[in-house]
Amino acid sequence: MKILILNGPSLNLLGQRETELYGKLSFDDYMDELKKEFPEFEISCYQSNIEGEIINKLQEANLEFNAIILNAGAYTHTSVAIGDAIKAIDTPVVEVHISNIMAREDYRHVSYISADCVGTIIGFGMQSYRLALLHFA
Repeated sequence: MKILILNGPSLNLLGQRETELYGKLSFDDYMDELKKEFPEFEISCYQSNIEGEIINKLQEANLEFNAIILNAGAYTHTSVAIGDAIKAIDTPVVEVHISNIMAREDYRHVSYISADCVGTIIGFGMQSYRLALLHFA
């Protein structure tokens, strides 16, 4: 099974930014752990700070991957277009968030992507990605 982990804005800075919220582990280091723990999956990762690139990747992934794990970052709360892209593809998408977005600012309580995802995992730190992989296992 081929799985794409698709990360949005500023997630390339994991391990460096707001470590009290996101921890000190880089995403690349965490990806190495996930690949070792889930050898049955072919896991790829893509990150972009640009909304259109995320939409393009979702559309491309529809033809190449069996599942998508999406952390759209701040675009979760602003992008109708990413929600529409998820709705337009057949590949199942699980929404993940490292922090508990419901315990943060009010505007983060709205997700424009949740309704078209098969599920949402929030607030378990980097383990949110692991939990999403377990869903597909």
